[in-house]
Amino acid sequence: MQLPHIRMQSTSVKMEVSKTPGHLEIEQPPAELSFQQQQAELNIETTPGRLTIDQTEAWANMDLKNIFRRIEEHAQEGKQAWLQALEKTVAEGKELMMIENGGNPLAAQAKRNSLPAERKIDTGGTPSPFSVKVHYEPGQVRFDPKTYKAITDIKPNQPRMHYTPGKLNMDITQYPSLKFDVEL
Repeated sequence: MQLPHIRMQSTSVKMEVSKTPGHLEIEQPPAELSFQQQQAELNIETTPGRLTIDQTEAWANMDLKNIFRRIEEHAQEGKQAWLQALEKTVAEGKELMMIENGGNPLAAQAKRNSLPAERKIDTGGTPSPFSVKVHYEPGQVRFDPKTYKAITDIKPNQPRMHYTPGKLNMDITQYPSLKFDVEL
């Protein structure tokens, strides 16, 4: 006996998949920077040094004197000589007043007055040591700096993004099928 056969024939689905990848673009603009700096100021004040050299005494030691000093010295010498002469005259007068005490005061006075006076010799060529006076006042320097802070202004920019999404395409190239055949 022969039994009928059922024959099944199936075709599976065939799909085609294609994709387009997504794309991301990022652009970062640079930040905007503003910078201001006021120029610093520097004030400098100087007082110059001062050197004073006084050689008046050195010149005077060499007998090179100014006229006012000469007048002053001669006036002083004249006064001193007058006082000495007055003192001598008074002493001689007292000596003569006491003639009764004995001795020969007139002869003694004549002998003293006939001797030459001692003279002082001055070469006038060499000044005495340390007769030149030197004085120095050092100078001064004063600084007055003025600085100013920098002014900065920073403005960041946001990034610009552009996204293109990807695509996935699915196409069926072959549909599934199922066939039945009966064979005897």
